[in-house]
Amino acid sequence: MDLGLKDRVYVVTGATRGLGNATARELVADGAKVVVTGRDKKRVADAAAELGPEAHGVAVDNADPEAPERLIAAARERFGGFDGILISVGGPAPGFLADNTDEQWQAAFDSVFLGAVRLARAAAAALDAGGVIGFVLSGSVHEPIPGLTISNGLRPGLAGFAKSIADELGPRGIRVVGLLPSRIDTDRVRELDGLSADPEATRAANESRIPLRRYGTPEEFGRTAAFLLSPAASYLTGIMVPVDGGMRHGF
Repeated sequence: MDLGLKDRVYVVTGATRGLGNATARELVADGAKVVVTGRDKKRVADAAAELGPEAHGVAVDNADPEAPERLIAAARERFGGFDGILISVGGPAPGFLADNTDEQWQAAFDSVFLGAVRLARAAAAALDAGGVIGFVLSGSVHEPIPGLTISNGLRPGLAGFAKSIADELGPRGIRVVGLLPSRIDTDRVRELDGLSADPEATRAANESRIPLRRYGTPEEFGRTAAFLLSPAASYLTGIMVPVDGGMRHGF
């Protein structure tokens, strides 16, 4: 199936590793050009180099108010266009109600929520018909995850924002999609499992609740994201797609 990605230009934030990186790899493999971002300059340079000449790295924090304009300008200057963005950001600090400080909440809000709002707002102003804005959210949009209180507080609100702007931007031919990963085998998920007294038992217990009985791979997530960002998904907007092996049992 031809996804229609050849020579389309995307910005993928948080793409030095994990889900963002997996998506960037799939986009490039199908012929797209990508601007990849991250906060660490060396990691960004390494990620772009590994992806090859169809990738360009920009070291930037999603929380930086100047990030959106920098990234869109980089896409246009380097590759001559801008067709969409996948807004991905590292997960906020884990913890329960009494564990998380005001500083952790504020940092997460600036990066996970307000940073995403700014990126989406700038993208909406820059995109033409056929453009797409994607959000990497979490299965916590539907069901809170124990020990991730900050994420549980912010992700559902961002999903509501995405749903709202899908209605606003639809008449202009701009799509908005969300991805809801659950237990994908990334550094972040392994780190969270490692917070338990017995990480292997924690993973086994999680796998037992997944109908496919295993964690997903970053590549499986990346392929789903690449499809949703592609012209092949041209009639999909305002949707939240679980990438979870069936872990969410509701409709």
